[in-house]
Amino acid sequence: MTSDDSHRHKQDRHYKKAKIEGYRARSAYKLIDIQNKFNIFKRAYYILDIGSAPGSWLQVEKKFAEENVEKYNDNFYHRSEYKIMGVDLKRTSPIEEIKSVKMDITNPEFKNEIESFFDDKLDLILSDASINKTGNKFSDHIQQIKLCKYILGLGKKFLKYKGNMVIKCFQGTDFKDFYDIFKQEFKIGKAYKPKASKKKSNEIYLIGIDKI
Repeated sequence: MTSDDSHRHKQDRHYKKAKIEGYRARSAYKLIDIQNKFNIFKRAYYILDIGSAPGSWLQVEKKFAEENVEKYNDNFYHRSEYKIMGVDLKRTSPIEEIKSVKMDITNPEFKNEIESFFDDKLDLILSDASINKTGNKFSDHIQQIKLCKYILGLGKKFLKYKGNMVIKCFQGTDFKDFYDIFKQEFKIGKAYKPKASKKKSNEIYLIGIDKI
C-alpha cells in the first residue's frame, strides 16, 4: 500500500467507524450489511468463518451468536451454546471463546479440525477469503472461483439442512457458471455487493439461504 493509498484508507468512513466501534477492520460492515439484508444469523449457533483474519467478522459473529442463545430459547431449533471457529493462513489475535486455526483449508487435516470442534452440522459458513492477488484480473478470478468451489464443497459436507452460507467471489468470465452451481444448493441464492465494498473492487458475495 502506497502512502497515498494508506492516507485514503484512513480517511475512509467505514475505516473511521470501525476504529470508533471497536472492530478490527472496516470489513465488519460488509457482514453487518449482509445480515441486515438477508438475516443470515437467524438461529445460527455453530459458525465457521473462512479467511477470518484479522477477526472483524468473528467479532460480528460472536455478537449475534450470543444474542441467539438468549433470544431463541423456545420450542423450535435452538442450541444452549454457540461455537465459532475462524481459519486463516495468517494468525488471528485471540478473541475470547472463539477458536482460531492457522491452516490452509485445502489441507485434509482441516476437515478433522471442523469435526472435532463442532461435533455436529454447522448452522452458518462464512467466507471472506481471498486468493493472493497477482494483479492479473483474469487469472485472479479463475483462482478465486477455484477457491469458492472448494468452500462450497465444505458446505455440502458440513452445513446442516436449512443452513446458510456466504462466499466472497470475484466477478469475471466464470462467475455465472459458479453462481448457477451455488444456487442449486439453496432454496434462495443471491449475489450482493455490500455498501462497504469499494466501488472499484470486483468482489461480490454469494448468499445462500436454507440449504436444500
